[in-house]
Amino acid sequence: MATVVLLLSILVPLVNSITICLLMVPLLVQYVKLDTKRFLLFYGISLVAVYLVTSLLFMGWVAVLLIAISLFFLPPVIQMGNMYKKRAPARSVLTAGTVTLIAELLLSLIVSYAFGLNLIDKMKQFMLESIQTLPVQMQNALVVDKDLLVQIASQLVPLYMIGFSFFLVLITHWLSRKLLNRSGEKIPGLKPIREWKLHRSLVWYYVIALFMEMLVKDTSSILFTMLLNLLPLLTFLFAVQAISFLFFVAHIKGWNRALPIVAIVISLVFAPAYFILSLLGVFDVAFPLRERVTRK
Repeated sequence: MATVVLLLSILVPLVNSITICLLMVPLLVQYVKLDTKRFLLFYGISLVAVYLVTSLLFMGWVAVLLIAISLFFLPPVIQMGNMYKKRAPARSVLTAGTVTLIAELLLSLIVSYAFGLNLIDKMKQFMLESIQTLPVQMQNALVVDKDLLVQIASQLVPLYMIGFSFFLVLITHWLSRKLLNRSGEKIPGLKPIREWKLHRSLVWYYVIALFMEMLVKDTSSILFTMLLNLLPLLTFLFAVQAISFLFFVAHIKGWNRALPIVAIVISLVFAPAYFILSLLGVFDVAFPLRERVTRK
């Protein structure tokens, strides 16, 4: 029933963005609680119900679209559900779900391109048209040429896909785990944030990427596109690492947890603070800062 309601709510403006975030939750809960045959039976009934209701209220292609959206999110649900049944660590579940969703998005782009539909070109055209609808004063206030701005934004598509996939899987894991644990399951959660630690090799990737950024000048090259996506991602990861370090220090010293939260808020408001926070994360991974805090 929840799957039917969520799929139909996609058609409701302003609500559909929330719906997409919740769409995998009831499916994942059902997949873990039921055996495969019963899950497929209930899932099939849900899709039939959606098709019948949508066909009566709208046109048939709308029903097909909703069913296609639901089927799109089925592979990450199955992947995460299988790992839940094996009681895999939460980090592995998040990784598997995110990679599966990214692979589907990439496959969708390839299939669309094979059928003559270039979604990236469509996105560029939409962005240019959106900029042209702005008042002349706002268009003139743009620091970067609008064509270059649209090009860079289109080159960031891989980063958008990673961010979208991870956010969706994270929300799904958080809600599904709560519901499943309340129903008697024992689904592992993430470690406390103060225990999070990135692999040290990422420091070298970050240093190499920063060095390469100074050398690569051709904005249309593949290397530039790779750096354009890699650097923001690594900067974000090290910022999260720094937040983990601040929570670790607060825990060891017995400080108020509000202190690292204030640091997070400041870094979100001021860009220089965000960069400094990411550097702290780099130092935390590269050097034994936590051991020094513990010794003191």
